[in-house]
Amino acid sequence: MKKVVITGIKPTGIAHIGNLFGALKPAIEMANNPEYACYYFIADYHALNYIKNADELKANTKDLVCTLLALGMDKENIVLYKQSDIAEVTELTWLLSGITPKGLLNRAHAYKAKVEEATSAGADPDSLVNMGLFNYPLLMAADILMLNTSLVPVGADQKQHVEMARDIAGYFNKTYKNTFVVPQEIINKDVGTIFGTDGRKMSKSYNNIIPIFAEENKLKKLIMSIKTDSSLPTEPKPLDCAVMNLFKLFATEKEYNAEVKKYKKGLSWAEAKTDLFNLINDYIAPMRQKYNYYKEHYDIAEAMLYKNAQKVKKIAGETLARARKAVGIE
Repeated sequence: MKKVVITGIKPTGIAHIGNLFGALKPAIEMANNPEYACYYFIADYHALNYIKNADELKANTKDLVCTLLALGMDKENIVLYKQSDIAEVTELTWLLSGITPKGLLNRAHAYKAKVEEATSAGADPDSLVNMGLFNYPLLMAADILMLNTSLVPVGADQKQHVEMARDIAGYFNKTYKNTFVVPQEIINKDVGTIFGTDGRKMSKSYNNIIPIFAEENKLKKLIMSIKTDSSLPTEPKPLDCAVMNLFKLFATEKEYNAEVKKYKKGLSWAEAKTDLFNLINDYIAPMRQKYNYYKEHYDIAEAMLYKNAQKVKKIAGETLARARKAVGIE
C-alpha cells in the first residue's frame, strides 16, 4: 500500500516565489516517489476565515488552481481537488468535535495570537476570533484523517496543526476504536529563508513578493527593484544578499558557480539583477504559458477538479461511514 500524502493550499492571494520553493515545488517532487499517493487540495473553506468577499475568493481560487496546474499538478500521479467539493469533510469535522477537548484548541498558535492582539489593545480577548479560526485545527484534522493520511508536508510554523490532528485521531481511536490512521508531519529543512525585494523574508504581509507568474515586464521591474548595498560596479559583491539568494534557487550548479565568479571579480548590481531576471524568466516562461492557457480554458481545469473530487469522495465516503458507525450513527 502506498503512503497517502496530503497538503492544503489556501487561496488567500497571489502565489509567489517563496511559496514555489518553500512548499509547492517540494510537494510536486514528492509525487515522483512511487511509495506515495499524493492528494493536494485548494483549502477554500479555510480561506473563509480571512476573505469576506465572494468575488475575491472566486478569483483567488481560479488563480491558484491555474498556478498549481501550470507548475505540474496536472500530472496523473497527483490528485488536485477543491476542499469545498468534499462535503464529507464538514460532517467529519463535527464528529471529531465531539471528542476534542476545548483546551487543545486553546493552544493553537493562530488563536493565541489573536487573543494576545486583542488583549494588548485592551479589548475582549476573543473579540478578534471567529469560530472558523478557533475550529481551524478541527477542519484541518478532518482534511487529513479523511483520506487515511500517513504524511503531511508542512513548514515548521504549521507543525502544530499536524500534531493536533494526531492528538484528535488518538482521542477518537481511544474513545471508540481504531478508526483513523495517525498522521506524521514532514518538514522540509532544505529551503532556508527566501528573501523578498526589500531583503526581508518574502511575504505578502511585507508587500515584497515576486509573483510566480508575473508578466515579463512586471517581473523585470520587481527584480530591478531588489534592495542592494552601495558598492561600486568594480567591487566584489556579497554572496549573502537577496539577489544571489534568489539566483541560487533557480540556477544549476554550473550556472551558480559561474555567477559566483562574477560576484567575486566585481560586477554592477544592474548586471547581477539582469542575470537574475534572465535566469528566472527562462525558468518560468514555459510554465507561464501553461498558466495563461488554463486561465483562458478554465473549463478544462474545472473538469479535472470534478474528476479528482469523485476519486476523493469515494475514499471520504468510506472513511465517514466508518466514523459514523464507530460513534453509533448509521
